[in-house]
Amino acid sequence: MRRLTIFAKGNLDVRDTLHSLRVGGQVQWNGINEIVRTRFPGTVVRVRHETSTRSDALLAAGGRIPEALAERGLSLGAHPLVAQFSDAVFTTDADAIVLSVQSEVAFTLARHRRDGYLFHPDHWRAWPDADRRWLRDEFTVEDLLDVATSMRNLEQVVTRLRQHSPAPVVMYNLSSVVPGDTVHCHSGIENGLSTRIRRFNLGVIELSQRTGISVIDVDAVIARAGATETKLDAMHLKALGCRLVAEETVRVLEDLGCFAPAG
Repeated sequence: MRRLTIFAKGNLDVRDTLHSLRVGGQVQWNGINEIVRTRFPGTVVRVRHETSTRSDALLAAGGRIPEALAERGLSLGAHPLVAQFSDAVFTTDADAIVLSVQSEVAFTLARHRRDGYLFHPDHWRAWPDADRRWLRDEFTVEDLLDVATSMRNLEQVVTRLRQHSPAPVVMYNLSSVVPGDTVHCHSGIENGLSTRIRRFNLGVIELSQRTGISVIDVDAVIARAGATETKLDAMHLKALGCRLVAEETVRVLEDLGCFAPAG
């Protein structure tokens, strides 16, 4: 049995497609091995997944959680502190690294006023009043990244990854279809979500041109199949969408030699 390890640093887009999609506790899609066991008998993929906040936070992470932050015991949903401050993607051996532009497009972060570290206060509205006051007093808001800053950060991420390992790096872009979006005049809507996604998708293409990373073109996959059949909402895919994106990921990894016989 040949084992292939993928380190996936991203959110539901990479987890749902590569690991599994669960809806209401029921498995709707069981991940990339559904494809691999048919295409490459005798090979099994181990997906190591960590959630991601943003490239600037990832570059600053050193594997150590600030003590005062750890002591608060905050409820952070899918973004626990151990993942937010992890540098494992830069130090763990893997056969392929999968990244995503999703958090670059969608996330604002908090920056500690004194110590300067970045932090994603996921689900902060449900925190106790004391924790919300602490967040307001101790942190400032870091607004959405612009494309140029994000791509400079991601280029540094790729450089650090390659200093550790020759493993191929691939990056998911995003489907630019936003269900319910009826905008036809864009005057005064310079940073609408669909427009922002398109700008970041172009940025990822240019990043690929500069660095040689491969792009998992989620936007094209979903466009070919139809967003109504493949998307739940702006950021989440249905089971069919997950399967199609996983198939594209397998195709790209095969092109990169990841499924070549050992030796």
